Amino acid sequence: MDRPGPQRLRDVLGSGERSFSFEFFPPKDDDGERRLWTAIRELEPLAPTFVSVTYGAGGGTRGRTVRITDRIATETTLRPVGHLTCVGQDVAAIRTVVGQYAAAGVHDLLTLRGDPPGGPGSPWEPHPGGLEHAAQLVALVRSLGDFTVGVAAFCEGHPEAASLADDARVLAEKARAGAEFAVTQLFFRAEDYFALVERAAAAGCDIPIVPGIMPVTNLRQVRRFAELSGAAVPAGVTDRLEPLREDPRALRTAGVELAVELCEALLAGGAPGLHYYTLNRSTATREIHAALGVTA
Repeated sequence: MDRPGPQRLRDVLGSGERSFSFEFFPPKDDDGERRLWTAIRELEPLAPTFVSVTYGAGGGTRGRTVRITDRIATETTLRPVGHLTCVGQDVAAIRTVVGQYAAAGVHDLLTLRGDPPGGPGSPWEPHPGGLEHAAQLVALVRSLGDFTVGVAAFCEGHPEAASLADDARVLAEKARAGAEFAVTQLFFRAEDYFALVERAAAAGCDIPIVPGIMPVTNLRQVRRFAELSGAAVPAGVTDRLEPLREDPRALRTAGVELAVELCEALLAGGAPGLHYYTLNRSTATREIHAALGVTA
């Protein structure tokens, strides 16, 4: 389908206009995929800058992720960003996935090393014949065609980073390898985001860093995601939400309010946009978007 505006994400992010994007998680079955498509169709009228669909743990949903991304490219007005990791595949397999994306007209990719195959906390072991670092994946993708490549960033540092300065150095390496933008993992304090931007600049990295936002609609679930990404759920968040644990509706309302407050602080401070982790549901994302006064 025809898409208005610049054809490549680098053009949009380089224009200075704020970007607003949505990320979906891969469904485990056909029923989950139908629910995902409901969310996609409900969010499509908001005209986001881009949308992406992640891989499941260990890359297990790679085939479904690629297929859904291809459908978004061919059946909607949305700009899909293809998801790509180093997990569970050699270089030949990575090249094949990149080729599948390109064949569907997807030329914007979000490239990550991925979580250790053994799960969080286990040592990282590259796949035989595969890649070890995200910077290598960035360089490979850039060598395969005219792709806009994004990477992950961590406001509180990657769980395996020796220090925050070392984490910023890795982000700068990915930029030197050809990454043109970054999206952060979830976080809860605007000051953590702005501190990351300052560290990145000090390390020589000046690519746009888009903050990743996850509304707290389920406290246990968000704590789990925070643990996986190395983020901490601040006391200010838990103090506000814990009393509402037995009232799901009130907790959800408070979680959306917290997300709106965070987004307002980020945009007021000059963040280049917002990347919503939707959890494959559109309602909370649409409420936050509306509260920020953003129109399609």
